[in-house]
Amino acid sequence: VQLQASGGGLVQAGASLRLSCAASGRTFSSVSMGWFRQAPGKEREFVAAVSESGGSTAYADSVKGRFTISRDNVKNTVYLQMNSLKPEDTAVYFCAASYYSGTTYRSLDYNLWGQGTLVTVSS
Repeated sequence: VQLQASGGGLVQAGASLRLSCAASGRTFSSVSMGWFRQAPGKEREFVAAVSESGGSTAYADSVKGRFTISRDNVKNTVYLQMNSLKPEDTAVYFCAASYYSGTTYRSLDYNLWGQGTLVTVSS
């Protein structure tokens, strides 16, 4: 599986963005997926995860109620819908794939990482 993230950009606070992560390979439906982010000068942090089937999701407290992760196993794509964006959401966002069954917030559980896409939220 190879991952390609897209959809980042510059938006004002309160706006919405949808990130996409397209996966190549035939095993997409057998991996769980996650989104992480890294702000300047900070460590990478968990944002959201979705299980192999899409039936189970998990979120960081900081984004719960604002962000929604979903996946389309026909299109081999995972999405992160981000609403009510705040300046503190500014970061490079990474998608990642894990052979862990279910959802996991631990970056060590993720086996494959895509390149990041930059999200900048202005106040």
